Amino acid sequence: GLPGREGLDLSDRQKASADDAHLTETRVASAVVFDGKLLHVRRDTVRLPDGSLATREYIVHPGAVLIVPVLPDGRLVVERQFRYPVGKVFLEFPAGKLDPGEAELVTAQRELAEEAGYVAATWTPLGRIHSVVGYSNEAIDLFIAEGLTHVGAALDDGEFLEIVILTLDEMLAALDRGEITDAKTVAALLLFARRRSR
Repeated sequence: GLPGREGLDLSDRQKASADDAHLTETRVASAVVFDGKLLHVRRDTVRLPDGSLATREYIVHPGAVLIVPVLPDGRLVVERQFRYPVGKVFLEFPAGKLDPGEAELVTAQRELAEEAGYVAATWTPLGRIHSVVGYSNEAIDLFIAEGLTHVGAALDDGEFLEIVILTLDEMLAALDRGEITDAKTVAALLLFARRRSR
């Protein structure tokens, strides 16, 4: 897998260049607050650059992927899905969490087939985002999937969503109207639009 997936490993930060020493925090102690099926909450005591101590509470996430599926005519495959914590339906690109030991591209291929019902001939990395750096280590790898073939969705138990096909301009207009607020979709859409405009 890619770096940064193993939880909050501060040893990577400790290896930062000398230029970052005045910003770097080092872990002194760590405690498990909650271990759930998906999320794990930790409370660490850290030493700040000035030598004082502080508490950092954060969520350890296994990592995830997002796919920008592009049909041969250039239209995009997106999903409408209810998100319980926010209590509303969101317009999003297909995405999903990494299973233990699973490579990012394998996760992307699996999620595109399961959720949207497509397989892709061509996969292109689009970038990586860290969704909420203030309280989680979640990293999401973004991919463009092209050369799509429809194979039919195979949703997980308890997963309900609706597939929608939109043009890039329609997606950007929805973003401008405030109809797309899912951070990973916003980031991927703008990165994809920037790449397409080059």
